[in-house]
Amino acid sequence: MASKIKRGDRVIITAGKDKGKEGKVLSVNQKTEKVIVEGANMMKRHKKRNQQNPQGGIITTEAPMHISNVAYVHKGKAVRVGFDVDISKQADKTVKTIKRIAKPSGDVIDETVITKKK
Repeated sequence: MASKIKRGDRVIITAGKDKGKEGKVLSVNQKTEKVIVEGANMMKRHKKRNQQNPQGGIITTEAPMHISNVAYVHKGKAVRVGFDVDISKQADKTVKTIKRIAKPSGDVIDETVITKKK
């Protein structure tokens, strides 16, 4: 199933220690249903020194959180996201248009077009 949250989306955290924080989605893992949000769910790691980090020490990074703990932000508000799928068949190809929409207003967030030849 397609994810309602994608990389680059602005989201607000709805549960956990960072509830109410807003940030950009850095990555989405479809298999584990986890997202990493910029500046949220920070954790500390003790790192050994290496070539990339010659000092070593304690590094602060973002940890993954479950996708159900975030909501898409549309016009400054947290909204649910839905899909509108339109399939049109032409003589030699099928065109499938998938639109992500904000549920309360019905505004189109983004659109994906898939063309398949017969």
